Amino acid sequence: MRLPVADSTALRAHTGLLLRRHRSALGRVLVLHTLAAAAGLAGPWLLGRMVDAVADGTTAGFVDRAVGVLVLAVLTQTVLIRYAQRGAMVLGETVFAELREAFLATVTRLPLSVVERAGTGDLVARTTNDIDRVAHTVRFGVPRVLVTTATITLTLVAAFVISWQVALGLLVGVPLLLATTRWYLRRAAAGYLRESAAYARLNGTITESVEGSRTVDALGLGPRRRERVDADLREAFAAERYTLWLRSVLFPGVDLSFVLPVIGTVVWGAYLVSTGTATVGAVTTIALYALQVMHPIGELIFWLDEIQVGATSLARIIGVDAVQPDRETRADARPRDEHVVAQGVRYAYREGHDVLHGVDLDLRVGERLAVVGPSGAGKSTLGRMLAGIHPPTGGTVAVGDVPLVDLPLEDLRGHVALVTQEHHVFVGTLEQNLRLAKPGADDDELRRALRAVDAEWVEELPEGLATTVGSGGWALSPAQAQQVALARLVLLDPHTLVLDEATSLLDPRAARHLERSLSAVLEGRTVVAIAHRLHTAHDADRVAVVDAGRITEIGPHDELVAAGGDYADLWRSWQRD
Repeated sequence: MRLPVADSTALRAHTGLLLRRHRSALGRVLVLHTLAAAAGLAGPWLLGRMVDAVADGTTAGFVDRAVGVLVLAVLTQTVLIRYAQRGAMVLGETVFAELREAFLATVTRLPLSVVERAGTGDLVARTTNDIDRVAHTVRFGVPRVLVTTATITLTLVAAFVISWQVALGLLVGVPLLLATTRWYLRRAAAGYLRESAAYARLNGTITESVEGSRTVDALGLGPRRRERVDADLREAFAAERYTLWLRSVLFPGVDLSFVLPVIGTVVWGAYLVSTGTATVGAVTTIALYALQVMHPIGELIFWLDEIQVGATSLARIIGVDAVQPDRETRADARPRDEHVVAQGVRYAYREGHDVLHGVDLDLRVGERLAVVGPSGAGKSTLGRMLAGIHPPTGGTVAVGDVPLVDLPLEDLRGHVALVTQEHHVFVGTLEQNLRLAKPGADDDELRRALRAVDAEWVEELPEGLATTVGSGGWALSPAQAQQVALARLVLLDPHTLVLDEATSLLDPRAARHLERSLSAVLEGRTVVAIAHRLHTAHDADRVAVVDAGRITEIGPHDELVAAGGDYADLWRSWQRD
């Protein structure tokens, strides 16, 4: 599954909304830059006046006054540009901050089912590469495009006011400029979309290979992973080469269209001077304008290319808004009790390929249920159904007669929570990591939660709870990070917990001790423990055996062992090991 990309209509609407929201600040920046551009027009105009004055005979006083006005114009332009650039930078940072906050808010609301099917590569690329590209465009590109457009427009207006006949020479490069730019724009959007998608695939392949390096090494998958990286690199190279070819056509065409107006103005102006239609000073002024406008036009074309990149990235960012929710929540959904029941639950990651086949399960309030079975049997999928992570593709999972998918996510996590063997430590202090589950918890509550999961090592940290952890901070071992995740669960305090091999990263002795400690803390709560260590099943009130997406056996440990079925075989095999 690929995350959606916004179409041109949605992109224009979103851009227009941003511009309208910041029109006051944008207007101030544009006015300041327009005034600065107007001040910059004074130099060529004064030089042209001086040329005509010298030809007609003038005084040193006139020249002195002209130089004084020129110095004043330069100083005025400098001051105006300073404040205009400052305003543009503040505007860019403000808009970028809005975009970033809105995007992060959208990403954190994405259905987990969509995130898992889409994979990490595309989403990581949108939150890193695409955000960086949009940031560059917003900070610098949009203000500069507005400024260069105003400068070019003012220069052309001034040239036609001075002598419209001579100014016609400025237009000689317009056909080539328009043709080249139009050719480029027709191809650029698709090219840059392909480039972004190629880098997203490459990022995903590399990330998955690094994260699964042990599995790659254990199964001898190195050559296959290298082949996939090489294939992704070839696609990224081809996409990059295509956009480079577009630029290699655009920039020479633009450069030639710069030279033609200067030549045209001088040649055409010389003819007009010879016929008495224009003065040498007018030709000088407009020729200088032609030279002066080359930089703004070049900058405009440069940013036109960069804005294509930024627009493509923005389309990928706002395209995430188009992801449809995977559930229809009801604000008035209120479970009448804490009784969790699954009826006829089916689930398919791909349509037509069910992983669960009509599972029925009645969780008694306050019981501990162990879920066991061979790898790939559907245990983790069942756990996700019971935790409301994914809506079932058939049947229902309800708490207090209310389907889990009808509950707002904030309410759902107060009823049912899931902890897996996958965990994450965020950059920040340890107390900040813990308070993600309960923002108002005081230090005593945090310490009690840590003691409940046997995390005595916290007292040995340099600054205790205030120690910075995560990337660049104090490095926690995988087992310690798993204990932090379990401490969050204790703080969250839901009435039903789904533990999907949540102690798998601890050694067996430590895991056994932790599970006993958790049992005391979680007394009275419903616990579903998906386990590969069968001592967890031995301690449970009931054991459910899952095989091929079905519950084949369920009951107390002793009864299942006595029955001599699949669970009995598993138990005897595990004891021998």
